[in-house]
Amino acid sequence: MLPDSTVPASLLAVLAFLQGCFTTPTFTTFTALVTGLIAQTGRGTVTGMLTGAGLTRTWSHDRAHTFFSCASWNPDLLGISLSHLIARQLLPSNALLTLAVDDTLFKRRGKKVFGAAWQHDGAATGPAASGAGPASWCSAWSSA
Repeated sequence: MLPDSTVPASLLAVLAFLQGCFTTPTFTTFTALVTGLIAQTGRGTVTGMLTGAGLTRTWSHDRAHTFFSCASWNPDLLGISLSHLIARQLLPSNALLTLAVDDTLFKRRGKKVFGAAWQHDGAATGPAASGAGPASWCSAWSSA
């Protein structure tokens, strides 16, 4: 692990707030990877993070790769915790906050998705104009 003296106290305070999102071993790895990402000057790869943290000779790169592939932590919980931290630090306690969320990368489909249905495209040209064309699946939440 990185010596605490090499990590700024302000970064340690932010990371300590996020500690509840991880188990103890995954938090240690997370702290090292975040510190390495900030400190490294090359590309933001996993091995680049280890280089930035000065851990290339101390840790196996498998430890860092395993953190992303099968370690016990929840990226959604981390994102929510980080957004709470940011909002608490940057906004007054009684401020109204409006969020716009783009869910195009969420892997959701099927009959249980709210606002989704099969729709016929009446403005389609070609075979679809005769009414025999394919319908398309769309969601009421789609931005397109």
